[in-house]
Amino acid sequence: MSILTQPHSLRQLAGQFLADLLPTSCLLCGADSGKHLLCPACADDLPLLPAALCPQCSLPTTFGERCGACLHEPPHFDATCAFFRYDFPVDRIVHALKYGHQLAVAEWLGDTLAARLAGLTLELIVPLPLHPQRLAERGFNQAVEIATHLEKHLKIPVDRYSLQRTRATPAQAELPLKERHKNVRGAFECRSDFSGRHLLLLDDVMTSGATANECARILKLHGAASVTVAVAARALKHSARHS
Repeated sequence: MSILTQPHSLRQLAGQFLADLLPTSCLLCGADSGKHLLCPACADDLPLLPAALCPQCSLPTTFGERCGACLHEPPHFDATCAFFRYDFPVDRIVHALKYGHQLAVAEWLGDTLAARLAGLTLELIVPLPLHPQRLAERGFNQAVEIATHLEKHLKIPVDRYSLQRTRATPAQAELPLKERHKNVRGAFECRSDFSGRHLLLLDDVMTSGATANECARILKLHGAASVTVAVAARALKHSARHS
């Protein structure tokens, strides 16, 4: 009897058996990486953020103190947790997820962030939403995919529906830094009461911080006691300028 006629669970078992037998190629260099996304050499070469970071926006500071931009104009989020510097080849890994539909990257990013977030006081994971039009074009929300794996590690539920993007906007990367706040102002709405709750706002990358800031503003308007932003990678090209 063909395996195609067997119960779904049997087909799943066969697929897992084959996956265990066949080696995986490193996403970056193509070398054998076993069951891992990256080979050890590529994993060791990934650009990490420095140890001394602003606790609020994760930009480098001399001694890990709050940066001048956050002191001058505090963002609505309370802290940022980031792991990698958004530079080559981390940008290639993120693009493989967002534009190459390689969902294994989401699992790897979730595993990576889980180690950094363990022990924090958090009650709910809120993935940064995509506008329905962008979601239809891409077919998935990368933040939701990462959140799904992060949930398994942290044992914190994911709220996929309360925060919604209601206005389509040009991509932030296409705009000058000073226009990014204006671009996302009023682009989100919240459909739940988060009074007194400690939220984790999750995305793949933070560049200027404008989108996370607007989402945090909306979440706090709906009662959130704190909003911690978690991203796999933080762009440092804008130095200590926070926008």
